[in-house]
Amino acid sequence: MSAPTIVYLHGFRSSPASSKARELRDSVAALPGASRPALHVPELQDRPAVAMAHILELARDVDPARLAFVGSSLGGFYATYAAEQRGARAVLVNPAVRPYDDLAAYRGWQENLYTGERFEVLDEHFDELRALAVPRITRPSRYLLLAQAGDEVLDYRQALRFYAGAFQHVEGGGDHAFAGFARMLPLILRFCGAGGAART
Repeated sequence: MSAPTIVYLHGFRSSPASSKARELRDSVAALPGASRPALHVPELQDRPAVAMAHILELARDVDPARLAFVGSSLGGFYATYAAEQRGARAVLVNPAVRPYDDLAAYRGWQENLYTGERFEVLDEHFDELRALAVPRITRPSRYLLLAQAGDEVLDYRQALRFYAGAFQHVEGGGDHAFAGFARMLPLILRFCGAGGAART
């Protein structure tokens, strides 16, 4: 069976240069060639509709049974929508559940934490986020939630409720960046089907 395809989706004001993206790339690169998944780490535009169009285009020709999205924060919100659209798996790392509410304080000019690029968060951003909201996940077994109670940005309890029935790994302490993310990579890769893991 062919190796899976993994699409990593960074969060708001983040980029493919984030520590989690780098750690995932390093872990994938260390796998034996036969089991090494194809990994995409796109740079997401600030406009949600544009970002999602890019995400879905990357996954357009991939067998959903061999496709997984891994998303952090806002990327987790995107990963959920994409997984529902494609019938794929998703790993959510301290995900945003209601970014159209949670990001209200960021309306106006913002700066990417890695590239320094400035962009303006407008009413249209929130309209586009609402359009991507998934009312409920249809197959909880396709989802793995990684959450830390010490998340200082998002209320982790929202994610516990929204992803009820999914595989959930919840830790006390930690932070929004998910402290110790690297130690979760073997679990993430197995869930995504790397190394010949079974798909359901």
